[in-house]
Amino acid sequence: MSRGQTVNRESGAEHQPRVALVHDWLTGMRGGEKVLEAICSLYPGAPLFSLIHARGQVSPSIERHPVRTSFVQRLPTAVRRYRQFLPLFPAAVELFDLDTFDLVISTSHCAVKSVVRPGRAIHVSYCHSPMRYAWDQFGAYFGPAQVGHARSQLFRPVMAALARWDRATAGRVDRYVANSRYVAERIRRYYNRESTVVYPPVDTAFYRPDDDRRPTRSGFLVVSALVPYKRLDVAIDACRQLGAPLTIVGTGPELGRLQAMAGPDVTFLGWQSNEDIRELYRRSTATLLPGVEDFGMVPVEAQACGCPVVALGSGGAAETVIDGETGALVPDSSAAAFADGLSRVRRLAFEEPALRSHALQFSRDRFLESFQGAVDAAVAARRDSDTGAGRLPVHTREVRR
Repeated sequence: MSRGQTVNRESGAEHQPRVALVHDWLTGMRGGEKVLEAICSLYPGAPLFSLIHARGQVSPSIERHPVRTSFVQRLPTAVRRYRQFLPLFPAAVELFDLDTFDLVISTSHCAVKSVVRPGRAIHVSYCHSPMRYAWDQFGAYFGPAQVGHARSQLFRPVMAALARWDRATAGRVDRYVANSRYVAERIRRYYNRESTVVYPPVDTAFYRPDDDRRPTRSGFLVVSALVPYKRLDVAIDACRQLGAPLTIVGTGPELGRLQAMAGPDVTFLGWQSNEDIRELYRRSTATLLPGVEDFGMVPVEAQACGCPVVALGSGGAAETVIDGETGALVPDSSAAAFADGLSRVRRLAFEEPALRSHALQFSRDRFLESFQGAVDAAVAARRDSDTGAGRLPVHTREVRR
């Protein structure tokens, strides 16, 4: 029997496992979509369920999958302002029809880990984070400074209800896969579930030093969405204290506020191509990460290009940056602490090969191998459980590598 085929115990016939992929929304190529893109390569042609799909905003390799959207897609302005429909997401997710599938793989930081699978199916969820807005980051998304005092008060009971639903539906997943030890702890805290840690894939073949030249490194760099919890104000203040130039790549609702506080040494570039970002990594003194990240691909991309990282010493960065070897971990989120971290990096001598060697443990190939292993383990656990209970499954599954 070839790998990836299944056997029907009653007829002996072989067939391919029926796989469904589920993702919160398809509106751009951020870190979550890069993970989805890698998973799509394991299951070419598998139907992809999503609350929202903005055509042309994700990679061609994702777009090639048949995409099935929820009723939210048909609501006015939903594609551009989907977060305002958060209260509808539980109903939309539970209406996805997954009855014909053997294996459901969700990639979620919001709602789709709570899809309803058929009893015979196995659900593996790659969890970027339990729903942030409903748990410990309500203020960063729906606080008075973000949406106004009155709207913030209206959102509070809505998010509390979402948190209760999020916890109550945690049992719909057979195997959680976390993107970092930090997120694994959050899954344990909010869902009371254990998880397997598989770090996200970073394109270390693309993000690499320039072998033909060694540009002079100068100035500091931030690559980030401009949203409150990223704490880019700290990066601006720290560089101001040092009198050092700072380049910021990214867009978002915080742009106006950050521009107002920035001095002449801060350059806002907006979003840039991957090629341009790679070049910025190659010629910056260090890349800054002042906020708490669940994992954070940017620090790994930077190190793969030989660029050290100055990051807050908590969250995912504590797992991807080695203090004193591939950058500096800062003890708190004050501008003074980050200014000290930047000064440390300026004094230290970093070897590009050492930084790149560290980054390679987060490569795409390693992700694919580890994630497939987690799926295989979930399938084997279900098979052993059914057999041990005296319920030989109609299908035993070997999931294709």
